[in-house]
Amino acid sequence: MTRFFGFLLCALLAGPALGGAWLSQKHGEASLREGPGYNYRILWLYRHKGYPFALTASYDAWRRVRDADGIVGWMHVSMLSDQRTVLVTGKTDTPLRAGSAANARVIGKAQPGAVARLKTCTPTACEIAAGDLDAWIDRKKLFGVDADEVFK
Repeated sequence: MTRFFGFLLCALLAGPALGGAWLSQKHGEASLREGPGYNYRILWLYRHKGYPFALTASYDAWRRVRDADGIVGWMHVSMLSDQRTVLVTGKTDTPLRAGSAANARVIGKAQPGAVARLKTCTPTACEIAAGDLDAWIDRKKLFGVDADEVFK
């Protein structure tokens, strides 16, 4: 029985990414750890509420997540939310548009590293919200949504 449990634990820890599963940072600070427990070393301290993470595995009350830079580690479930958010990627500002069409009127710009709530996605663009702003952005400029994910 002990051998089976050990095998199962290893399989969980090394399992494949859970496609389409996204989480966001619930509080202003969250620690990313080397393993699923408070006794593991802290790898990174995130200080941005709403920061999106890709869920790659679960173990007890711990979630293995990957950030936009590819850093992988474990967070306690109390530090995470199911609210969908996205991170603007790239090296330059990205146009925010009034509609989902690529030629829709530009109503602002999003800086790389900006975090917003995810509302809906078409095959080419996603509607996001931040503060009073509600706009559309090229989905290729976002971390926090799967490449083929479309929803209303």
